[in-house]
Amino acid sequence: MKIEQYIDHTLLKQGASEEDIIKVCAEAKEYGFASVCANAFYASLVSKQLQGSNVKTCIVVGFPLGATTKEVKAFEAKQAIENGAQEIDMVVNVGAVKSKKYDVVKDEIKAVVEASKGSALVKVIIETCLLTDEEKVKVCEIAKEAKANFVKTSTGFSTGGATVHDIKLMRQTVGPDMGVKASGAVRTAEDAKAVIEAGASRIGASSSIEIVKGYKE
Repeated sequence: MKIEQYIDHTLLKQGASEEDIIKVCAEAKEYGFASVCANAFYASLVSKQLQGSNVKTCIVVGFPLGATTKEVKAFEAKQAIENGAQEIDMVVNVGAVKSKKYDVVKDEIKAVVEASKGSALVKVIIETCLLTDEEKVKVCEIAKEAKANFVKTSTGFSTGGATVHDIKLMRQTVGPDMGVKASGAVRTAEDAKAVIEAGASRIGASSSIEIVKGYKE
């Protein structure tokens, strides 16, 4: 697989304008990225811009804190899909993980998976920088049991992003068939190569073009 096909070209900044989103979509089509990842407000715009291309519309849910209820996350996912989303990146309830309320975590992932009903892939953002290794393993196991398609390291809005250690741990936990997405702190071709070698099957990045150019050089 070519490096660009690993990348979710991402723009989640609070101040992103319509013009910024349109530019990111044009770049994604030009380079052949896997998806454009944006906030829910822009789902229809992204979907419209990407029409007729192989680039998917990826929308975040419960972003960036993951602290909303399962009903809200399920509604967000359902609405995003109605507006053209083909992939949903949901933030897990990190507070529930830290409180060992694993039933809450499983229920919310299941609610989003159910709301996506085969219409969209579901990636579960576990925010690795806030978790112990034991917690990372536990959440990955829960995401797999709840039939999510991917586990993802980070929002890029917390205290850290993807590390090679975390990717290896996540891949080891979920096995070979589930997706693992490295997100946050993947900025160069070297970073991308390192996380792919560690087991990442997708990369979330805003420095996507720099990564591709660096890789080709």
